[in-house]
Amino acid sequence: MQTILNTESDLKDLDEYLAKAHAKKLLLVCDHSIHFLRLDEYFADLEKRKGIQVIRFEDFESNPAYESVVLGEKVLRESGCDMIAAVGGGSAIDVAKCIKLYKNSDSSINYLTQAVVPCDMPLLAVPTTAGTGSEATRYAVIYYGGEKQSITHESCIPTAVLFEPQVLKTLPEYQKKSTMLDALCHALESVWSVNSTPQSKQFSAQAIKLILENMQSYLCGDENTYPIMLKAANLAGKAINITQTTAGHAMCYKLTSLYGIAHGHAAALCVKSLFPYMIANTDKCIDPRGEGFLKNSFAGIANAMGCQTPQAAAERFAQIVDYLALEVPKTNGESDIDILKTSVNPDRLKNNPVKLDVPTIEKLYKQILGE
Repeated sequence: MQTILNTESDLKDLDEYLAKAHAKKLLLVCDHSIHFLRLDEYFADLEKRKGIQVIRFEDFESNPAYESVVLGEKVLRESGCDMIAAVGGGSAIDVAKCIKLYKNSDSSINYLTQAVVPCDMPLLAVPTTAGTGSEATRYAVIYYGGEKQSITHESCIPTAVLFEPQVLKTLPEYQKKSTMLDALCHALESVWSVNSTPQSKQFSAQAIKLILENMQSYLCGDENTYPIMLKAANLAGKAINITQTTAGHAMCYKLTSLYGIAHGHAAALCVKSLFPYMIANTDKCIDPRGEGFLKNSFAGIANAMGCQTPQAAAERFAQIVDYLALEVPKTNGESDIDILKTSVNPDRLKNNPVKLDVPTIEKLYKQILGE
């Protein structure tokens, strides 16, 4: 059971959690965003106040490399830390997850080739964006040899999460938009996933409603919406933890690396084209629960979005993406399309309820990029 901490008591909840965890030495995995937060001072003073030594690890970047995880795990092992805390966006949390995941592995062998030996070390996550939902999932993404590696194991789900609404105050506008869209895409894809359950659909519907009801105020800097958007991203993460992502995310990863756009930006561009295509092609349904079930799932999305029909819901999503003025990347023509259509992970497509073959994926990419 994941412990949820709040900051209303001026971080006393965090003090109590660390005491209950009997932490003596903590590995703090953090990105540059921590320097703008009161948590920076909190961890800097932790040894003086509570006798808990803090070892900082910041040697990683966005789209973190496998080598960064190896280095972080070495720091964990050699320092003797008995707890990990991650403060940052999805990359920081994913690095921390993998460091914990590989703690009991053989460091002389490539971690990616080994079976996971679960580690019960406490892992605290403090997300600094309202989007990835990584703090709620069993998934992590790292890159090995430039290729994305999806890591999955129940034991890497953070044992505790601290929601600090003020982390969103200094988030750049583009990151606000893209991370918000990432959460919204998580929620949409989770509803139509072939792995959806009543619980995942409940999480998704809540997330969709919260995002759409608060989007405008959030982007205008209304601090009252910050805890709401963190909750929405967390709910979407809980949904994806059950269902996994689908074609929208499977198609977006290469867009991110090829054009240098944010992950949520790329996911939204993909879902914008994928959503209406699937509504129009439910006869190609591969969900074993059948076409009728899929149509009901689309109707559920429409209801959560306050729309009368699935088609209207797809149109509203497209209008949101257009309104946010997220740029469509400029392509190098057919060569880019060839790269993109062969990049899609077929395992992710198994979660998609409508069958997508290579010609269809090519057609969708051309639509996404305005070719």
